[in-house]
Amino acid sequence: MRLKISLLKEPKHQELVSCVGWTTAEELYSCSDDHQIVKWSLLTSETTQIVKLPDEIYPIDLHWFPKSLGIKKQTQAENFVLTSSDGKFHLISKLGRVEKTVEAHCGAVLAGRWNYEGTALVTVGEDGQIKIWSKTGMLRSTLAQQGTPVYSVAWGPDSEKVLYTAGKQLIIKPLQPNAKVLQWKAHDGIILKVDWNSVNDLILSAGEDCKYKVWDSDGRPLYSSQPHEHPITSVAWAPDGELFAVGSFHTLRLCDKTGVVLLLVKLTTPIWFTCWKVTSVNSSQVYISSVPESSQTEWSYALEKPSTGSIFNIAWSVDGTQIAGACGNGHVVFAHVVEQRWEWKNFQVTLTKRRTMQVRNVLNDAVDLLEFRDRVIKASLNYAHLVVSTSLQCYVFSTKNWNTPLIFDLKEGTVSLILQAERHFLLLDGGGIYLYSYEGRFISSPKFPGMRTDILNAQTVSLSNDTIAIKDKADEKIIFLFEASTGKPLGDGKLLSHKNEVLEIALDQKGLTNDRKIAFIDKNRDLYITSVKRFGKEEQIIKLGTMVHTLAWSDTCNILCGLQDTRFTVWYYPNTVYVDRDILPKTLFERDASEFSKNPHIVSFVGNQVTIRRADGSLVHISISPYPAILHEYVSSSKWEDAVRLCRFVKEQTMWACLAAMAVANRDMTTAEIAYAAIGEIDKVQYINFIKDLPSKESKMAHILMFSGNMQEAEIILLQAGLVYQAIQININLYNWERALELAVKYKTHVDTVLAYRQKFLETFGKQETNKRYVQYGEGLQIDWEKIKAKIEMEVAKERERSSSNQSSQNTGLKH
Repeated sequence: MRLKISLLKEPKHQELVSCVGWTTAEELYSCSDDHQIVKWSLLTSETTQIVKLPDEIYPIDLHWFPKSLGIKKQTQAENFVLTSSDGKFHLISKLGRVEKTVEAHCGAVLAGRWNYEGTALVTVGEDGQIKIWSKTGMLRSTLAQQGTPVYSVAWGPDSEKVLYTAGKQLIIKPLQPNAKVLQWKAHDGIILKVDWNSVNDLILSAGEDCKYKVWDSDGRPLYSSQPHEHPITSVAWAPDGELFAVGSFHTLRLCDKTGVVLLLVKLTTPIWFTCWKVTSVNSSQVYISSVPESSQTEWSYALEKPSTGSIFNIAWSVDGTQIAGACGNGHVVFAHVVEQRWEWKNFQVTLTKRRTMQVRNVLNDAVDLLEFRDRVIKASLNYAHLVVSTSLQCYVFSTKNWNTPLIFDLKEGTVSLILQAERHFLLLDGGGIYLYSYEGRFISSPKFPGMRTDILNAQTVSLSNDTIAIKDKADEKIIFLFEASTGKPLGDGKLLSHKNEVLEIALDQKGLTNDRKIAFIDKNRDLYITSVKRFGKEEQIIKLGTMVHTLAWSDTCNILCGLQDTRFTVWYYPNTVYVDRDILPKTLFERDASEFSKNPHIVSFVGNQVTIRRADGSLVHISISPYPAILHEYVSSSKWEDAVRLCRFVKEQTMWACLAAMAVANRDMTTAEIAYAAIGEIDKVQYINFIKDLPSKESKMAHILMFSGNMQEAEIILLQAGLVYQAIQININLYNWERALELAVKYKTHVDTVLAYRQKFLETFGKQETNKRYVQYGEGLQIDWEKIKAKIEMEVAKERERSSSNQSSQNTGLKH
């Protein structure tokens, strides 16, 4: 990744620039101690003085009123709040007209921020007060007061909490009175800037101790930089929460969300318009070099040695592709993020310029250049398609033909996320969620009450061929499930609800709709799996693992991988938990993950290759065995003999265990018997032989369900088939005495059988009957085992006779 830096020859401001703010991706406003508000147009490269403020107004902070929230449009998108050193804040229109001036604090108003809905404004000042105002500038409340100046403030993602500085401390205070306040020591010097991202829910802080730090919303430290030469004067998250920028004296840093420095630019070299790139990376240092003129993709021109001074304020453009910095010597520095890379199988795509991509096929070293009319904002490469969104259009390329893309206009807003599945792809922007086919046909647009698309990301939205899953931000224990083809709620409309907050979700990519599974990680870092179909009965949510930090499904078959504490774990057949939990450990592949260092993240799982990004930013590729994927393919095609031959060839217990679970799930008991015998599960082999000898298909199905632990479903099948005795008997075998007696009494049959087996059970342990119902029905009843055995034999004979008559009638029907 690379930053393209641009800086004018002469500064447009005569004094220190205190703040900057974007109105669109191509237009920026800057404020300076020279009392001027200047508009910068990046399309025309023109600057215009909007207004000259009165001499007593020295601007400190600027924040634009939010334009949109989710699918709601705001009318007041043309105003911004400007705080100043005279204790006032000013509501100013885009044309420079001061709509309202409010006396807010004693001393300078050091920061002002609109909440995400645009319904409230928070200001902080030198007087140590934090105040909440309405959007018209009416005071609602004084949230807090302290003895030290508050230098920076930020809203929480839900606009229900406020983060602010207090010397070396950070404080999160909810708006509700008497709610718990979170406070912790964050730096060894005064904290100058904070930012709180609404998408990843992470907090940035920067201070006079020359460090910047990343925190979670509970105040736990995730990253702390090394001390730098000068105090960190500005920090800002990119809108999608994947990157953040850090500014200090003569320096601009670009980091990913884990804190690793992707790029560091020293703004003291002779530049006007130049490029900088990362030349090498290791775990502790990033080396930066200027690009030689001969190899630059943009022209480079040196005129003088500009000294930018400290960067007091950083603002990201709404599309997350550009950064603007307010410099201490009157300059405004612009930086454009380029040289992002996307990889899939043998293709590598690089964003070389704002409107140009380079595609390289590493097999034959063929290179294609893709030119776009507008600036590239987001891209995704997967499933043999490259999807690129610009500021106005969407381009869909096939890896088979890079020359003729499918192009369609975007509905509105800036695309913040692209997700791909085999049959279609999803675009997410400020206006909603849209699903398109790779032919450019609009498919659906799922919606739910209170949906906020501005806070969704790849961890909270998942896409498969038939399902869309979205984690609700309002209630983080809930996952919404939608049909991809219609955008309507899946099944009977029931939501997927978990007992704890959900952090990350992922749908499997292969198989039938009825078998679709979703895996998710909750706040305790436990990994769960469940079915997405929601009809009538509540689907089981089953735990797969603990201390799981990141996960991914394979794109070719339903194999799941995750980083689990100090281990890299692959679940070759996660559905084993629904079939036979006892053999789940035998279906896993595990290896030590300490080489990935702290906080690694799984980037992709393509074929049998897993790509992991380490905390230092480097990518590690892991290859897993290709045989489980081949086994999945054989089983999905019902090629059981080929599957057995493959397992005999590989000679691994993991493969046999997977085959055993797959065979039971698909009701192929012959293959299951072979596979269980291969892994030494003799008791299960005997039970399978017992199932194979059962006379009726209903009994076989019921015992297969019992084999998988689905006792209730087994009983229902037997009762529906009229096999009441068999339903009673399976309860007796499982010592469900209450249920066995209940069925016998309800159907008025085999009460004596239940009482006889109960009596035999108690005699074995030398116990007396204490159950009142058994005492009641056992009064005056003589147990006659000969009679009971005769009744049982009659039931078995009746079942055999019924089964053979059904078979003969089917054969007769086939002849006709």
